[in-house]
Parts: sequence; C-alpha cells; structure tokens
Amino acid sequence: MNAPDTTTHFGFRDVPVAEKARMVSRVFTSVAGKYDLMNDLMSFGVHRLWKRFFAATSGVRSGDTVLDLAGGTGDIAALLLPLVGEHGRVVLGDINAAMLHTGRDRMLDRGFVRNLAYAQLNAEALPFPDACFDAVTIAFGLRNVTDKDAALREMFRVLKPGGRVLILEFSAVRDPLLNRLYEFHSFKVLPRLGAMIVGDAESYQYLAESIRKHPDQATLKAMMENAGFARVDVRNLSAGIVAIHRGYKI
Repeated sequence: MNAPDTTTHFGFRDVPVAEKARMVSRVFTSVAGKYDLMNDLMSFGVHRLWKRFFAATSGVRSGDTVLDLAGGTGDIAALLLPLVGEHGRVVLGDINAAMLHTGRDRMLDRGFVRNLAYAQLNAEALPFPDACFDAVTIAFGLRNVTDKDAALREMFRVLKPGGRVLILEFSAVRDPLLNRLYEFHSFKVLPRLGAMIVGDAESYQYLAESIRKHPDQATLKAMMENAGFARVDVRNLSAGIVAIHRGYKI
C-alpha cells in the first residue's frame, strides 16, 4: 500500500496537508468583506451570469432539499430558494466562519429567512446522515478543498438515490488566444486589484494559482465517476473559463 501524501498544493507551493485548510481559511477571512465586489471586478460582472445559468439549469424543483457547499456570501442560495419554494429547504454551508457570517447578513438584508439554514462544515466530512439531500451544489469552492476525492465521496453519500451534484468551477480555457489574455489578467491584474481594493495581493495571487492547480474538465469528470456518480456530463461556459459538472446518484 502506498503511503499517504504528506504535502499538497497551496497555489503553486507545496504545504503540509494538515496546514492547507488553515491557510485557505486565512485567505477567505481576509477577503470576506469585499468578496462580492472583487468578484465583480475580476470577472467584469460575468460571474453573476454564470451563477444564474448554473441555478437555472440545476434541475432543482419545488420541495427539494439542497445543500449549497462553499456557499460563501449566499449568491447561489439566493438563486436556489425561489426554486425550492415554500416546501423546500436550502442549507448554506461553508468552512469559513467569516464567509458564513457575511453570507448570513447579506441574506437577511435581502429578506431571505424562511426555508434557509446555515452550517459551518468541512466538505470532506459532512455532518449529515446518508441520503438526505435531493441536490448538492458547490460553486467556486471545490478547488480550495484539500482532499477533493473525499469531498466528492461525501457529496455522493448525503445525496438521495436519484439526487445530483452540480459543480461550477474555473476550468481549462479552450481557446489559446483567450488563455493568454486570461493568464495576464489572473497573474498581473488580479493581485493588483487585491492590493488596491482589499489590501491583500497575496490572497488573490493564491486564488489565481489555485485555479491553475484545479483538475481540468476531463480529470474532474473522472474523479466524480470514481466517487460513484453516474451520467456525469460537462458544460463549458465562456470557452472553458468555467465549467459545470453534473452527476447523479443512481
């Protein structure tokens, strides 16, 4: 049997496995207050269109119970709540307390109270019984998970038979010219924006690096299948800058 890996990547650096969650938590604690503003600046507002499309094509229906992992400031939960209706429920989960508190405050400000719960949790060890959710969503969060395979297995475990996982994440850009522009924006513009707006260039350097270290479309698809998901499909958005992965628990 192979010995377990003792290091993992934190951006382009190798760090002890036990340290990554703490380091990621420090990044998101730093950026929580201006997370949405920075997302708008980084993507020129396009992230909102990606998220709306993600929710609109999720297949979530009235009465569903949905777990939104890495729910952050509540963007996805706010889009899902009208879909689940008065008989459904959304659980907004995040490992980072600052992000979760920011999300709760913003959801309250928007009038979202009913059929909504919050949970501080680790995606690698979900505090829920087997087969209790109709859908699990995670948007722009999987790349920050230390053990992605464990997280995918946990998503599979908590889904009901017939339930589905939906992953929205940065992926591999398919157009070479666009990829060169994207690289420039990520590594030259993004850290400077972080320094100007948040006073933290280092965190946004990590976020750019974490995108490059995340599995590409085909690799993530294979990981989902290995976790037990069936009928896994991939849909690229914006030439693969982001992709939606969907899989079912049969």
